[in-house]
Amino acid sequence: MEKLFVRFATLTAKIAGKPWTFIACVGIVLVWAVSGPIFKFSETWQLVINTGTTIITFLMVFLIQNTQNRDGAAMQAKLDELVYAVKKADARFIGIEHLTERELDKILEEVEKRGQEVHAGKPARPIKGKPAVRAEDVEALQPKAATPAAERKPVARSRAGAKA
Repeated sequence: MEKLFVRFATLTAKIAGKPWTFIACVGIVLVWAVSGPIFKFSETWQLVINTGTTIITFLMVFLIQNTQNRDGAAMQAKLDELVYAVKKADARFIGIEHLTERELDKILEEVEKRGQEVHAGKPARPIKGKPAVRAEDVEALQPKAATPAAERKPVARSRAGAKA
């Protein structure tokens, strides 16, 4: 069910973002406006466009939000992987999308200062805060990979649990 919804949401978002979709919507509004005199600008005539646009807007909010959430999560995962892969990168940037607005503002302010300094010809420096942790340092602290089963030495078993 979820995969079907994801496909539907993605397709809907693609179609909604096309210029011809906008033109079609403008066409619908024009047809509705031109039909006003025919229906004597009645309440029912007004209700048709109000109801139609409200329903479409209501449903589109959820579809487009779903698409944006997935796109944002994928982008964050890619950026986190790049920070991890670049050995000189500050590992504190991994997962910063989960920080508060105030914490993000502090980091952004520091990054912008550093950018201005670099453009002014000064060398790049780490951002202020906790001492910089490099991805390579984080990697060094990770446990070593398990030895593949084929390379492990057999473990001697006691005979106490074995049947005679």
